Amino acid sequence: MTVQVETFPVPPLGCNCSILYSETTQSAIVIDPGGMEKEILEKLKKRNFKLTHILHTHAHFDHCLGTSEIASHHESASICLHREDLFLYEKLEMQCNMFGIHYSSGQIREVTHFLEDEEEIDFGIKSGIKVIFTPGHTPGSTCFYLNLEDKKILFSGDTLFNGSIGRTDLWGGDSTKIIKSIENRLFTLEEETLVIPGHGEFTKIYREKRTNPFFV
Repeated sequence: MTVQVETFPVPPLGCNCSILYSETTQSAIVIDPGGMEKEILEKLKKRNFKLTHILHTHAHFDHCLGTSEIASHHESASICLHREDLFLYEKLEMQCNMFGIHYSSGQIREVTHFLEDEEEIDFGIKSGIKVIFTPGHTPGSTCFYLNLEDKKILFSGDTLFNGSIGRTDLWGGDSTKIIKSIENRLFTLEEETLVIPGHGEFTKIYREKRTNPFFV
């Protein structure tokens, strides 16, 4: 049994949205649906997948804007976020206003599951997706680690980028915490782990440990 991953940037800020799916179980997970929700829904419908979870690495608006529309078509899917970012999620309208994007607070769908560090998100495969709590970019930033025999992938959100780290000058950001999160939680993963960040090009753990200017 294997899991396929499809990642693509979505507007308005080029967030890397990922769809994880198992053709064996016909189940799927969406990570960071920041926009292009109609296209995401079409991808799920085309393969007749059952969406089990909508996972958010954090609650900045560009990672959440498609959540409401997708959830309205998949009522049984869990909307997942770390509790420490709930205050940001509840202020999506304020965040959008700052960037000139229309969004009504009435569109917000309630979080149905609060993520816990080290828990596994199960969607019908032998090994689930492990939640790694990595505060710093936001108070509730989390990463998701897919650890299978044929692939090891870290969805790092805006915590770790190719050659950089997430900014910490927004609501609740903490530069000391983000460095510790990366060093103590992410750099302890297997070095060949593929890193799919919240924006930009993919990378690998070994590359960031050796060349990322924040750590070299």
